Amino acid sequence: MLVSPSTHSLSPSDCPPGVFLAVPDEPPDGIPLAVKDLFDIAGLVTTYGSPLFADHVPVTTAPAVAALEAVGYGVVGKTNLHEFAYGTTSENPHFGVVPNPRFPGRVAGGSSGGNAAALVLGAANVALGTDSGGSIRIPAACCGIVGFKPTYGTISLEGCFPLAPSFDHAGPMARHVRTCEEAMVALVRSFGVTALDSLEEVSVVVGWLDGADPLVRARVGQAAERFTRRRVVDVPLPERVGRLFMHEVAGVHRELFAENADLYGEDVRIKVERCLAVTDAEAESAAQRRADYPAAVEDAIAGADLLLTPTLPCVAPAVGAGGVGDLEVREALVSRTFPANVLGWPALALPCGAAEDGAPASVQLVGRPGSDSLVLAAGRLLEAELGAGG
Repeated sequence: MLVSPSTHSLSPSDCPPGVFLAVPDEPPDGIPLAVKDLFDIAGLVTTYGSPLFADHVPVTTAPAVAALEAVGYGVVGKTNLHEFAYGTTSENPHFGVVPNPRFPGRVAGGSSGGNAAALVLGAANVALGTDSGGSIRIPAACCGIVGFKPTYGTISLEGCFPLAPSFDHAGPMARHVRTCEEAMVALVRSFGVTALDSLEEVSVVVGWLDGADPLVRARVGQAAERFTRRRVVDVPLPERVGRLFMHEVAGVHRELFAENADLYGEDVRIKVERCLAVTDAEAESAAQRRADYPAAVEDAIAGADLLLTPTLPCVAPAVGAGGVGDLEVREALVSRTFPANVLGWPALALPCGAAEDGAPASVQLVGRPGSDSLVLAAGRLLEAELGAGG
């Protein structure tokens, strides 16, 4: 079921610096697909956002990419990202800052920032990204597009450099929800599209509005009003689970970092050093808190189909606002996205109107495990009612 038009507004080679890291010699046939440079593609340089892999050319293609190619998508290029996908701004000291084409001077979000920029520029119709703490949804929010993180394990991560394996997800990004839905059908052959006639069929719990900037809160609240069956609830956030995430990052980078620490960018080097300091006991305690978290969320949203929240508590920060890389903005940017990675539940981000400084607010729909098609169907109807997507 491929109905997206195969048209370009801008070719990858004409995009600003910092968007694409590698492009094929010949433009491919099919629906234009951008791929985060974390996935291996045979014959194309795949850097993982690090100079350590600047000359790395895989001999096999990641299964998720191959699945899309098999049904008519064509890879137009590999996109830039936050180094090793460990960041929320895509300010890459090695390959350049990913520009935000709609809001120059603001970050594109990370770590799948190049995907978002390529989609806004029209260099691709759909993009394949990864999301460990919000890395699909954060750039979607910053650039005013759509990003979907499916239920954990739905899409293969073979041939993709890991960040924190039990938190890592792969998923599509696009300008519209329907395009993400079509990509899910291509990526998961058993994926069934849910038919919804009205948002009246869906009940939502509204959460995590407190602490959001005033206009972000207002726009997300207005999006929530599109659901007649809604209630505002104090939904718990995960507490001190991040130590488990960090322990897993340490496990991925321990040997590589020991030999090449000086080749890591400063912000990622600092974060990896912090991860290496996490003890096994701290990780085990965090794992127990993670295990307890789904029941707490279930209690809070009991009787509702979906959880509706801001994707971000703010609009896209200015480039450089994070100090060194994203160190000073990371905690805020992942505050509403990371819980869905802790849970492994599907989550969709879509724009919901202009907020502070005219930059977009983004609303997040989160469903229970396996409810991916319901999340997308509700998102498609909400997008139509809001007139969102670009």
